[in-house]
Amino acid sequence: MANLQTGDPAVVLAALGVSKHFGALQVLHGVDLQVRQGEALGIVGPNGAGKTTLFGVLAGTLPASHGQVLFDGCDISAWDTARRCRAGIGRTHQVPRPFLSMSVADNVRVAAQHGAGLRGMAEVAAVQQALARTGLDTLATRPADTLGLLDRKRLELARALATQPKVLLLDEIGGGLTEAELLQLVALVGSLHAQGLTLVWIEHVLHALLKVVGRLVCMDAGAVLAEGEPAAVMAHPRVVQAYLGGAAA
Repeated sequence: MANLQTGDPAVVLAALGVSKHFGALQVLHGVDLQVRQGEALGIVGPNGAGKTTLFGVLAGTLPASHGQVLFDGCDISAWDTARRCRAGIGRTHQVPRPFLSMSVADNVRVAAQHGAGLRGMAEVAAVQQALARTGLDTLATRPADTLGLLDRKRLELARALATQPKVLLLDEIGGGLTEAELLQLVALVGSLHAQGLTLVWIEHVLHALLKVVGRLVCMDAGAVLAEGEPAAVMAHPRVVQAYLGGAAA
C-alpha cells in the first residue's frame, strides 16, 4: 500500500476532504482533520454538525462518500471497522451497551479477543491492564447489569483500551453523569492522556472537555468552522454564533 503523507510526520490519523452523503442529504462537506501523536483533540458543535458521523467515517462504521482517511500515513478508506480496530483505532459510544449477563472482566475479554485478536497471556495481560487503568479491577467479577452509569462508562473505556488503541475516539462519554461523577470520569480520561494515549473527544459538556484537550475543532453543518487553541476557538465569532448561540452539541 502506498504511504500517503499529510505533510506532518507527527500526524497519526487524518481525514482529507471527507464528505458523507445519505441519499440526497449531505452530512459532511469536505472535512479536513489531523490528529497528532500524543495529543488530546476536542470536537464541539451544535446538534447536526456531523461530529458523530465523522467519527463513524474515521472508525470505519460508515464509508466516506468522498475523500480519504489516513492512519500512520496509509490510506485506510477501504478498511472495515475490524481491520481499523486491530490497526489501532479504538472507539467508545455515547450509550454503553455491555453484555449485561457477563462479568465486567468477560466484557473486557471479548474486546481483547475480537477487537485486538489477542489470545493466551497477551489477552490476560490486556484485560488486567484495561481493568486496572479504569479502576474496575475490584469489580471484575461483577455482572455488568449491576453497574451504575459511571461504572458502565468506565467499562466502555476498558473495553476500548483492551483493543490496545493508538488513537481512542471518545463519543460524548460524559453524557448523563452527575457533576461529581463527571469529574471522576474527566480525571480518568486525563490520566489516560497523561500516559501517552492519543485522544479525539466529542463532548457536549464543555467544561469537562476543556480540562483535558489541548486543541479544539468546532464543526457546524458538516464543516469545520475553526480549530486551534481552545480559548481562541471558543471566542471565534462564527463559533459563538453556531455553537454557544445554538443548541448544545
